[in-house]
Amino acid sequence: MEVPLALPLPVEQLRELITTDSSGWRKKNCVSLMDHSAQQIRAVLELASELKAHDLQRKSSVFWDYPRTLAMLFQKSSLRTRVSFEVSMAHLRGHAIYLSPDDVGLGIRESVEDVAHGLSRWVDAITARVYHHSMVTGLATHASVPVINALSDQEHPIQAFADLLTLQEHCGPLGNSRSIAYVGDGNNVLHALLIGCTKLGVNISAAYPTGYEPAAEYVQAALSEAERTGATVRLTNDPVEAVRGAEAVYTDVWASMGQEHEKEERAAIFAPYQLNANLLSHAAPSAIAMHCLPAHREEEISSEVMAGHNNTIFDQAENRLHTQKALLLLILGL
Repeated sequence: MEVPLALPLPVEQLRELITTDSSGWRKKNCVSLMDHSAQQIRAVLELASELKAHDLQRKSSVFWDYPRTLAMLFQKSSLRTRVSFEVSMAHLRGHAIYLSPDDVGLGIRESVEDVAHGLSRWVDAITARVYHHSMVTGLATHASVPVINALSDQEHPIQAFADLLTLQEHCGPLGNSRSIAYVGDGNNVLHALLIGCTKLGVNISAAYPTGYEPAAEYVQAALSEAERTGATVRLTNDPVEAVRGAEAVYTDVWASMGQEHEKEERAAIFAPYQLNANLLSHAAPSAIAMHCLPAHREEEISSEVMAGHNNTIFDQAENRLHTQKALLLLILGL
């Protein structure tokens, strides 16, 4: 079931939604979903839906008077993250500055503290795509402008916003009637998904090989949130058990950037966790397949499933734009 977009709010109501800061996002960091309430997560999804429906970039009356500037501090290469943030800032009549590893030398040529202080004097916000989570938390600690985690080895919160919006669009309102299964590595994507889902009451199951489980800190946090919201959390080594009856089945690459030397070893270990037609047949009859991309066909996902669910997977990629634009509006205001 694909849920149609609602009619957009009138411009004045949309402006009020952005400027009132009723969700408490203004000038806040976005480093981990553990730090944010269900209300704040829903605020991003609600505004992203409005932006998607409203073609907001054409309505100059709701934009800020001078261009805001976003520093994009990337240690890891990207397609979706870089393009979606740069397009978001262009749509919002702001400016994004891409800073490669060679430009900065984060933690090598310059300390994290000095980079945070320097950028804070020039830009309105920082987004950081880093290898080590300590770098993004260090930036958030020392910067006087908001910092957004665009990916770290520990968590990928901006991906979770896009995932949740996609689930909402294709399956319906987020709550205890929704269910999603994840199969594969217990990585940063699963960490964010565990927190985002349980905070909103979405049932989540995950299957992974022994030794590749999600961090205990995230499991415990998800279980605590689930007690409060009524969500269920099911963790197993059996991929069939994890996907049974799920409305959405999600996978990610088996070897992330920085783990290339483990690729062959991981390929053998993760082979039973491939998202293929047989595994998907154990989910709900109308279940959607999800992948945060890039996809390695015939590894973590079969070519057949990738082709059959191409529209959903690229809706998920598109929603990086709408959710990040919403996040920037909520954090920076007008």
